[in-house]
Amino acid sequence: MTAEIDTVLAVGAHGRFAGFVPPALRGKGIKIRALVRDDAAAAAALGNGATELARGDLRNPDTLLAAVRGVQGVFHIGPAFAPDEAEMGLNMVRVARQEGVAKFVYSSVIQPTYARLPNHASKIVVEQALFESGLDYTILRPTNVFQNLVAAWPAIVETATFAEPFPATMRVARVDYRDVAEAAAIAFSSNRLSYGAFDLCADGSPNRDEIVALMSHVLGRPIAAAEPNFDTWAAKASLPYAPAQIEVLRQVHAHYATHGAPGNGLVLRAILGREPRTLQAFIQELATGQSLTGPDAQPMTARS
Repeated sequence: MTAEIDTVLAVGAHGRFAGFVPPALRGKGIKIRALVRDDAAAAAALGNGATELARGDLRNPDTLLAAVRGVQGVFHIGPAFAPDEAEMGLNMVRVARQEGVAKFVYSSVIQPTYARLPNHASKIVVEQALFESGLDYTILRPTNVFQNLVAAWPAIVETATFAEPFPATMRVARVDYRDVAEAAAIAFSSNRLSYGAFDLCADGSPNRDEIVALMSHVLGRPIAAAEPNFDTWAAKASLPYAPAQIEVLRQVHAHYATHGAPGNGLVLRAILGREPRTLQAFIQELATGQSLTGPDAQPMTARS
């Protein structure tokens, strides 16, 4: 590796996606300082494997300076669909640069240059800041994650229906965020991924008809694909978002409805040196309750 990484400041270590980063880093012998805002997040981060805590706010650079001081790496993921996501990311890049961290790993989004989607455009700004920062960076660009099925699973089992607000024939790439976390750990523990930006997908881009076939096989009974309108779907999902965030999510699903969101698993396979986790295996975990005990099974969104 280009520099010895002892401790990483991890944004989102309490959450449903980046909550998988602490155990992945600990597997490489790296300690995790979790950035948290409140006691609930602190408890969740410690439960996910964080070794220390830093109180801070991505909107307040002064608090970030204290949080970054003394670490060698930063893992950053922006809050989903936040209107000021770009500025929060820029704050973290500036502070990391000021403190001279050795490594910055950014969890971005697949195809960020599709700037018609605000949640993609906001990530371009942060990526550009990294390109100009002089930092050793790695940009991970995950697609829609398997963990988005966790909150929906009880309703799928109860109603024998898997509903998403776009046609069941549209292909959408997906990925297990545990594989993304493993890629982050590789980036912090070696220089293999330095100065790279990587789209991360599992193999295949299944449509919903194919996904319900997997669910039916695992559960041993038929599961049907449904296509509710967006408002009906969002109301049932009880999404914890403000109206402006919901509107961005509506745009994401409109994009899926028109274009789909296929991807390619070659890059992730090369990074991991093994086959990426499969959607069928994840569904099997859901059916036995294993993934329901993972980090923060909150109501889910599409890719953030």
